[in-house]
Amino acid sequence: MIEMRGVTVRYGATVAVDSVDLSLPDNKIYGLLGRNGSGKTSLLSALASYRRPASGTVLVDGEPAFENPRVMRQTSFIRDTLDLNDSDRVSAILDIAARLRPTWDAAYAAKLVEVFELDARKRVSALSRGQRSMLGVILGLASRTRLTILDESYLGMDAVARTLFYRELLADYLAHPRTIVLSTHLIGEVAELFERVIIMDRGRILLQDETDALRGRGVTVTGPVEAVAAFAAGHPVLGEQTLGATRAVTLDGRFGPDEIARGESAGLTFGPLGIQDLFVHLTSQPLEASR
Repeated sequence: MIEMRGVTVRYGATVAVDSVDLSLPDNKIYGLLGRNGSGKTSLLSALASYRRPASGTVLVDGEPAFENPRVMRQTSFIRDTLDLNDSDRVSAILDIAARLRPTWDAAYAAKLVEVFELDARKRVSALSRGQRSMLGVILGLASRTRLTILDESYLGMDAVARTLFYRELLADYLAHPRTIVLSTHLIGEVAELFERVIIMDRGRILLQDETDALRGRGVTVTGPVEAVAAFAAGHPVLGEQTLGATRAVTLDGRFGPDEIARGESAGLTFGPLGIQDLFVHLTSQPLEASR
């Protein structure tokens, strides 16, 4: 179990992460979603013990994680900007990773180099933005650490490379289960990978739940203005649009088949609320309204 208890991260007077409590049971793929500036990278830096929180603590199996060699050897934090020496060759970077990570799989790393068609003889400085991301993905996946954090590691990759990345991530996770936290803005592309979703906004956790549970949360109701208003009464409204005599509202909550049937008999139509839609609605509201 990986836990964050009351974690706050500050940069001077700016609070990037505000008293966050978070539990991450082992062996799941987590999706961390948030707008730019929401505090995702700061949260992940604290989770990976790259940054000491201003207050609070990160625990792994009940032990403080910061400056804990046992924990750090089993933590891989791949940021969108790689912390590498630009003059090193890709092959040298992989050799260093092999020495640092007791769980490193050199054969798998070599396979990923071929999958992504990456030239291991190139220096880091000669890699394109997408190729640097590919190298980061290789370092993250082939390390097979107990905690692997991939912070927008797809940046610069084209659609084909991203598809290869998602495929390899899922296949290797199924073969070698561990805790993977994936921070992304491309929610529609990767939502099917997530077993649990964490939505962050303005330094706080707005929502954390199993993906399957979220798929049953919320609905978009469309129909005559008065009928929609009657159905929506008493339910939290996440968003609404009106065009002439037709109104569409997005409601937060769970609705049983009998309630849906009554709405349909009143001339209403219902559509599911996807994870991306839920994210947009929650993070576009004032903070107090979205909590």
